[in-house]
Amino acid sequence: MDKVFIEALEIEALIGIYDWERRIRQALVFDIEMAFDNRVPAASDAIEDTLNYKDISRRVEEYVSQSGFGLVETLAERVAEIILDEFGVSHVRLKLSKPGAVRGARAVGVIIERSAGRSPEGISGLL
Repeated sequence: MDKVFIEALEIEALIGIYDWERRIRQALVFDIEMAFDNRVPAASDAIEDTLNYKDISRRVEEYVSQSGFGLVETLAERVAEIILDEFGVSHVRLKLSKPGAVRGARAVGVIIERSAGRSPEGISGLL
């Protein structure tokens, strides 16, 4: 399957479990890979046939900037659900990084992979 990707999408968000984190907005960085059959848009050369990464970026930015989760794990799951449900993607791999969260590390975060129509229990065997 082909992949469409969005790399290093930086979004300011309210995220974290500590009191000081709940008072400031922090930069989060998203790397998103989505399974998509690119043969149709390649043949038609029409934007309507593509997986529009600009629309996806805007939707993710809108959601993340308005969220207020404690855990990056929760935010990653919700963003993956949005991409799968709203954009007809069959599979998504999402890396969510929280730069500067740990002294000495460039970033920390999570990488998740989800497929449409599969529960988290069904996915655990794939990871």
